[in-house]
Formats: sequence, structure tokens, C-alpha cells
Amino acid sequence: MHRPPTAEAEVAAELAGVRPALGPRFAAELPGARAAVLTRLWRALAHEPLPWIEHREAGREGLALRLADGRRLDGPPADPYATTGSVTEVRLDGVAYDDPARLTTQLAVPHGDGFAAELGDSVASLALSRAGAASGGAGPGGWPAHDWEWEQRVVDGHPYHPNCRSRPGFSVAEQLAYGPEHRPPPVRLTLLPAPVAECLVTGDWPEELRDGRDVLIPVHPWQAAHVLKRSGLPGPAAHPLMSLRTLAVPGGPHVKTALSARLTSSVRDISVGSVASAAVLSAFAETLAARTDGLLHMTRTWGAVTADSPDLAALLRESPAAYAGPGEQVTPVAALATTGLPSRPGWLVEFARLCLGVGLRLLELGVALEAHGQNLLVVLSASGAPLRLVYRDLADIRVSPVRLARHGVPLPELPERIRTDDVRALRRKLFGSLVGGALAGTAGDGETLRAALAAAVRELPRTPDLDALCEQPLPVKALTLMRLSPEVAGDQWTVLPNPLRSHGI
Repeated sequence: MHRPPTAEAEVAAELAGVRPALGPRFAAELPGARAAVLTRLWRALAHEPLPWIEHREAGREGLALRLADGRRLDGPPADPYATTGSVTEVRLDGVAYDDPARLTTQLAVPHGDGFAAELGDSVASLALSRAGAASGGAGPGGWPAHDWEWEQRVVDGHPYHPNCRSRPGFSVAEQLAYGPEHRPPPVRLTLLPAPVAECLVTGDWPEELRDGRDVLIPVHPWQAAHVLKRSGLPGPAAHPLMSLRTLAVPGGPHVKTALSARLTSSVRDISVGSVASAAVLSAFAETLAARTDGLLHMTRTWGAVTADSPDLAALLRESPAAYAGPGEQVTPVAALATTGLPSRPGWLVEFARLCLGVGLRLLELGVALEAHGQNLLVVLSASGAPLRLVYRDLADIRVSPVRLARHGVPLPELPERIRTDDVRALRRKLFGSLVGGALAGTAGDGETLRAALAAAVRELPRTPDLDALCEQPLPVKALTLMRLSPEVAGDQWTVLPNPLRSHGI
């Protein structure tokens, strides 16, 4: 029976045509990429509420899963907070699998075929990313000279999502041209004109992006070619950041473009509602930052526009680098693992104390940040000490009207989906992203995370939110369940063992 070529084979064939010198490096990186994606998948199988897993049993040899159809899946222990380990194989009824796509196909679960294809893309794209990094230029070194160079250091993508590097719809040439980890030359944005009478514009849209009665909307070239299928005017050259769809204009703003591609869990576009609320949210964020004693800055949204379509929209945001003083650096938390700083004695405790203090303070006021390693940045001193935090991208925060009123904070007109007084929803938004994402990813494993949190929380004021963080299981997004449940809208959640419980804090 003829089998279609795998994503690995397709990437290898394309690579031979566009950058053949990278081919041997790509082939050498494939086993490690399979293990990295399999590690993330095994974490999900071990800890997410997947309906076709009936029983989990941990033993000396590892972890055994009993499937609903009677089959057995065996693998090593699964530290839910580990980013440094590597699962090289798991066994389904005694048959070993080292390829996460093949394993998922053999599991034969609902919606598994599509997910298996995404895992294959993730492996191939991750190997390509690692091959590019290994070819030189993305090592730790000294502090970068530009903010986008920090973003280029994050080679492996999301630390826990099996689709950490899945980029369906992107050719190899496009991945090399647009992926920040490939350190591409500046990307030339496309400017598409739209009649101002047909656009929603909020904030201050600059004159250089207007042309008479038209608004000039910056568009990612991939979006222009594959989704909008339109050509436009040449726009500014900008450097792609971690989110791929946001690019840094040297000396100017960060431009968040619509990019209708599924990169990890969701399609990346910009909703009309996000544009409508951008200016209000930005002003609201500034009032919140003023209540953190200078420990948190919120990047401002200068202007936003949509031509009444999530596929044709853009936001102009302030660069986080604006909040660095002389000799200081602003780095995304996701890039900290490349600096060596987390291994310094006491550094991780100091960083955890700063993050938890700020996050819990805002939560008490009534705002839960989506503070994962991409949205959250840290201001580092010249010696590498964590000084302050910077937060970007307000689209997915949660706001409690009751808590705001309790503290005398005026509630602006915010989208309905952002407002909630559900304590559980507020806590899981912050705890899942900050503790289960930013801090866990920086720590690299459960024991290191446990030690840092235990030392940090002792110096924080006790609040009901802190008590919940210390005493209850830790909520995190069930990333694989979400990909296998296309009929369910919105986030789905699981809980992980609380890293603080064993310390009785």
C-alpha cells in the first residue's frame, strides 16, 4: 500500500531545494525533535483528562496507562513541570514507539488523525529550527543588542505543547524567512489600503499609515499571499518575534498582524472586538500598573484597526524595551533558560518572588494576567538581577468587576468575555500561565520549581488567593485535550500536583 510522504520527508525534500547545506543538520536533529515532542505528548497522556484513558498507575519502572479499549501504554515517570527531560520511547501493548505521530495514529482515538499530522509537522519544524540554531548565531553569548534578538533565542517554542513548532501551511522557505529562531533578515510587511469609512480605528493611527481616504493596514506577507490573496504597497521592514505574527520595527512599534494560521492551539487572527477594546484596555492597564509600586509596566497600544474582518487587522504596540534603564535589558521570560541566570544561587527565588508578588497583587485588585513566558518579560540589571516586570498583549486577561469595585478601581467598558467574578476562572488564568507556564518553564523541573516557590511564598502577604495557590492542585490548560476536542469551544483545563503541598506552607 502506498503511504503518503511524512512531514519529515517533505521538509527534507524542500530543504534540498532552498537550503541544501542545512540538510545534514536537519537529519541529525530529527531524533531529538521526535523525543522532544514525544516528551510533551507523554506529559499530556499522563496528566490530562483524556476520556479514552481509564486508569493511570505509577510504579518503580515508570507510568502505566490503561486505555478504554483494554490496551496498555507504558512509559517513564512524567514530571509535569520538566522541560529538560527526554522521553525517547513509549510502549503500546509492548510495541515501542519513538515517533509521536505514529503513536497517535496507532492510538486511533477520535480526531487523532488530524492531531497526528500536526505532531508530524511539529517534529519536522522543530528539527528545522534546531538545525538552523545549530548552524550558528543563536547561542547564549552576551546580552543581545536588540529586543528581537532575545526572541530569536527561543528555538523550541512552547515548553509543554506537543505542537510546540507546528506551522501547517508554511513552506520550508517561509519558515526560514519568517521564523524568529532562524534569524531571518527583516520581513517586509505589506500595506493593504482599506477605505476609512469601512474600518474601525481606535487609538492614534499614524499619518504615515494613511493615504487620503484610505487606512493602510500592515499585513504579514504570509497572510497577504495565502489568506487575503492580495498584493499591496511595500511596508516597513520588521523583525519577527516569538508569536510569529508580531514584528518589531527598528526604532518603532511592535506590529501585531493578523495571521490566520493554527500554530499551537488556536487560529491566529485579530477579532473586531479586540480592536474595539484596544485603546480602553491599554488605558486601563496603565492605571493598574500604577498600583504596583513600579514593579510592573504594561506596554501601551498606540493604535488598532480592522477592515471589519479578523483576517485584515493590526495593532501597533509599544516596545517593551522602552522600560529598560541604562545598562538594563528586557527579555521575555521564555528566553531566560538561554541565559544561565536561573541556575545562579538564589536567582530563581528572587524571580519567583517578584512574579508572584506582582501577579497576586493584581489578582487581589481584580485582574488575572495571562502571564506565560511570551506575554511576560523581565527587566534585568546589568548583572542579571530581576528588577521589574513588563506585560504585553492584554487580549486574554480576565477582570473581576466585584474585586475592582472593592478596591475603588473604575471598571471601563470591556468585552464581555474578559469580565468574570468566578474566582476559579480568575485563579486558573493567573496560576496556570504564571506558575504552570512562566515559572515552571524557567525552573525546568518540578523539584527546582518546588524549592523556588517554597522560599518565595514565605515572604509574600497571606491572601485567600495565595492560600489557594499553596493548598490546591495547580490548574493548567489541557493543551492536548483541546486539540482533540474541536467540537468544544474555548479553553479546557486539567490540574497538576501542587509543587508546594509537600512543604506544608
